[in-house]
Amino acid sequence: MPEEKKIAAAVKTANEFVASHGKPARAVVENVGRAGARIVLVGADGAMGDVMVPDVETAEAVVAAVADMDEHTWDRDTTEALKIGPAHRHRMAGR
Repeated sequence: MPEEKKIAAAVKTANEFVASHGKPARAVVENVGRAGARIVLVGADGAMGDVMVPDVETAEAVVAAVADMDEHTWDRDTTEALKIGPAHRHRMAGR
């Protein structure tokens, strides 16, 4: 898939997340090395999602292109905004 289509797909996914989980939404950009960058999405309702893109610069461009989404860090306000349930905790534990 050409780079422009990947970026458009990432913006579409992030817009759908905001529409489903409320605004304003938060985005935390994480560099994951050769794999690219991960955009962790936190909805106004506390839901968490993510989008993978080729690099940090692309991730920042995706966040900037999505209305009602602001880039954040893993600060106290962002971590407190998450509402992670038991099913997610079990999945993270590999169960």
